[in-house]
Amino acid sequence: MKQTLIVIALFLFVTLQSHAQNNEMDRINFTKENYRILFGGEALTGLGNDPEMMDILQKFIFGEVFQTGNLSIQKREMITCIVLTTMQTLPQLKAHIGAALRVGITPIEIRELIYLCAPFIGFPKTLNGLSVANEVFKEQGIALPLENQGLVTEENRKEKGAQIQKSLFEDTIKEGLKEISNGLGNDVADFLTAYCFGDIYTRDGLDLKTKELLIYALLTTIEAESQLRSHTLSNLKLGNDKAVLSAVVIQALPYIGFPPALKALRILTDSETE
Repeated sequence: MKQTLIVIALFLFVTLQSHAQNNEMDRINFTKENYRILFGGEALTGLGNDPEMMDILQKFIFGEVFQTGNLSIQKREMITCIVLTTMQTLPQLKAHIGAALRVGITPIEIRELIYLCAPFIGFPKTLNGLSVANEVFKEQGIALPLENQGLVTEENRKEKGAQIQKSLFEDTIKEGLKEISNGLGNDVADFLTAYCFGDIYTRDGLDLKTKELLIYALLTTIEAESQLRSHTLSNLKLGNDKAVLSAVVIQALPYIGFPPALKALRILTDSETE
């Protein structure tokens, strides 16, 4: 009996060790394959001034995170690009814009995801992101300026914006601005309707479902708790379920760190009981 138990224990030890080694090999293989697809180069080379950090980084991002959740590689790169634009990590943004083009994301789609940032992080940071994108486009021989994607006029921008705003959020945002002093809440509400939803949300190049998914990644990055709650509901209306939203947060995690990611996941979990 004792010998049988020893044999079983040895068998389990060897099996578990083999499983761990296989998982490690899978992680390495995934890392190398995803890196090659995105950047056309070799991962885990052991070269450079900090090869240990690059080893940790590449295995975690491309070997683990890229295997978590049901997102296409195109969606993952779009999420990464909007997160890096939001964070203003411009050297990394340049690399990932190149990667986005490699996996079939169009220049228009890249430009439009950067345009989405303007109402949430302001014009200066958005212009920085556009400058990086245009630099990559020029290097790759893509003619500038890109085709216009605006669909509203001076006369109908507020009306068209209101249609999208109401379909996603009803009147909750406008109601929340009423208490701003001196009646300025009405001005802010009008700005939001005409500029954010009219000038930006109505643009062509990305469908509304994709826009809301990307904005969710942006709001996760800036830890906008109130907006994350409302945009959880708008995403659900458009068919981006909680599994997809969780995957979006996890895709952002290596770039933003654990605290903002865990905060977003907590908000998403809390919304299940509201």
